[in-house]
Amino acid sequence: MRDTPSTGDGSGPVLIHALDGFLGAGSAARLAAEQLSSGQGEVVHEFDLDEMFDYRARRPMMAFRENHYADYAEPTLQVVLEHDGNGEPYLLLTGPEPDFLWERFVGEVHEVIEEHDVPLTLGLGAVPMGVPHTRPAMITAHGTRPELVDRQNMWSAQVTVPSSAQSLLEYRLGQWGLDAAGYVVHVPHYLAQIDYPPAALALIDALTDRTGLVIDVERLRARQSDALKEIEEQIEEQGGAGLLSGLEEQYDAFTRGAAQSLLASDEELPSGDELADQFEQFLARQRKNDQG
Repeated sequence: MRDTPSTGDGSGPVLIHALDGFLGAGSAARLAAEQLSSGQGEVVHEFDLDEMFDYRARRPMMAFRENHYADYAEPTLQVVLEHDGNGEPYLLLTGPEPDFLWERFVGEVHEVIEEHDVPLTLGLGAVPMGVPHTRPAMITAHGTRPELVDRQNMWSAQVTVPSSAQSLLEYRLGQWGLDAAGYVVHVPHYLAQIDYPPAALALIDALTDRTGLVIDVERLRARQSDALKEIEEQIEEQGGAGLLSGLEEQYDAFTRGAAQSLLASDEELPSGDELADQFEQFLARQRKNDQG
């Protein structure tokens, strides 16, 4: 166990972290962060990314105009003080997930928590899963204490997963006796590489249900309608209705707690991963056709 740092009295704003990195399926965390950011908040802490960021793996974009480099999209990782629709304050940590120096990153976040008397740290993330886009987004809730998990998870398996800067942050805060929790939304495998607004909306809904923050999501809802319409069109054009039906059956069986009886039936269904792989293939072909 690491030495326990001192903490404040917990009377300050909640800290929300949504990083662009490992927990970024469907760009859900990034899209949620965009809705939570006004673009006019006060930067209360900025991380020195020069040693934390792998520039060769995630090369920032530059603009070249005629005969010179004109602009550079410099990556930034900041904690910003924001206010919701009712003027309630909250801290928002966004930017690229650090590639290096995770322990330093965690230590700096703790300093922010201490300085601003943060009572609760909430993480937002997304992972690809064998789920259909035609069903409500499923969320896995987690926390450093059982009392902090405010919704029942659909599954209770014990698994070993690759870590992330966000998961390490929550783990260390728990070791130090600080309250931290979060939500991971399940994004359909076949949509994990594109922007998927429904997952971002599910994260924001979970956040606002818990905190009472008032967040304007009208732009995101408009994007959701357009995205779902495009997905349906691609599925119809590529003859994917049968694949989608099979994935829906798998999902519905799981939510009913009857997966075993379904899989034991005479009709042999492909696994969720197999269905998702097929979806990825035909949607990839469609995107390629659109680009051509």
